[in-house]
Amino acid sequence: MQTNRFVLAGTGSGVGKTTFTIGLMKALQEKGKIVQGFKCGPDYIDPTYHTAVTERVSRNIDSWMFSHEAVRDIVARASEDADVSIIEGVMGFYDGKSPLSDAGSAADISVVTESPVILIVNCASMARSVAAVVKGFQLLSDQPNIVGVITNQVGSVGHYEIAKAAIEQECGIPVIGYLKREQGIDIPSRHLGLVPAIERGELDTFFDKLGSLMAETIDLELLLELTKAPVLQESGQLFAEQPSQNICIAVAKDAAFNFYYEENLALLRAKGAELQFFSPLANEPVPAEADGLYIGGGFPEEFADILAENSDVKKSIREAVAKGLPTLAECGGFMYLTEAITNSNGDRYDMVGVIPGEVAMQTKLAALGYREIFGTQHNFLIGTDEEAKGHEFHYSKYSGSHNTPAYETKGRLGNKQEGYQAGNLVAGYTHFHFVSNPKLVDNWLTACKKVKNHD
Repeated sequence: MQTNRFVLAGTGSGVGKTTFTIGLMKALQEKGKIVQGFKCGPDYIDPTYHTAVTERVSRNIDSWMFSHEAVRDIVARASEDADVSIIEGVMGFYDGKSPLSDAGSAADISVVTESPVILIVNCASMARSVAAVVKGFQLLSDQPNIVGVITNQVGSVGHYEIAKAAIEQECGIPVIGYLKREQGIDIPSRHLGLVPAIERGELDTFFDKLGSLMAETIDLELLLELTKAPVLQESGQLFAEQPSQNICIAVAKDAAFNFYYEENLALLRAKGAELQFFSPLANEPVPAEADGLYIGGGFPEEFADILAENSDVKKSIREAVAKGLPTLAECGGFMYLTEAITNSNGDRYDMVGVIPGEVAMQTKLAALGYREIFGTQHNFLIGTDEEAKGHEFHYSKYSGSHNTPAYETKGRLGNKQEGYQAGNLVAGYTHFHFVSNPKLVDNWLTACKKVKNHD
């Protein structure tokens, strides 16, 4: 059995993979196709655009953070009833965990998922030289199956024809279309990347424009012909549904807090938890039936004035933490639980205040990269003999003293103790991916049961 599935990858800077991804999604939808989106790597924001276009939740897949079997399971599960699956790459095609291997790269994902590759090439100020770029990507590894090229940033139809002729002669693969230097199709960005779709309001006009542009200059029929791929089969183990645990996890979710891996939520549900969402931005208190609390990342600094004024939800979070509800706060959630956030303009806003210390935004990057995570004593989520994987990406710095760290992380620059742990509160800048160690979900639900039974 075959389906349509492909990795849409770039050669590096200036490619605009997300613009191409959502444009192709829209163009294929206009042809009557059901499209499923995926994103290579730990990016939270790009999938929000996939989801907004397709009205199907996009998924993160990562060949470093979790096993190859898990990658295939996630793709198989999410794309089961889709006609076309588009896997958006991360950075350049071969960029991943290390400069010495393909692990975590779009190239690795293409091999793991047996997906053909469409390579987007920035042709600005190049003619025949663009063939050398494509040839280099072909020769670096013989494992990925690069089946076609889309040229980007071409100055004219004539420029496109020159690039197309050079690539097809020298590289032996078809060039299926192009996008000219267009104005008004760039997605707005800020310090952590693109502005999430959840904040952008009505996007249909933008999506329609992108879809029309792609349909005009990209051969969609040839794209579908080139991207036939085998149907992947789910192992049935990772997301096997278990009986209800009668445990409710309250999840903060709105424009300020929306950085959640869909598979983290799926694993909580699969292992018998009920999820209830609430909005700190709307001043909604933690649901009364909550047995645990999850406050993910996002942009609390962009909404700090509103969050500071919303006293009802802050009070309910303080009460939940004091009551001992097992609480995980990641990055933006961690920032929100401190005493205050100072934005880049120097304005200070009072936050929840259950974590001693404050955070301040800065103009330069504070941390970025994959993390191996090792548990500490009394951490309900990850024990001293357990490991997980995740990532860290933020522009703020936390200042606090004499706090008990939540866990130890290992990154490119070595090991460090990180975060804040007190009672059943685990908070820090690192984002956990539960698929890297599903036992974390078991640990969380067990902790919730202990508190609930004690009550």
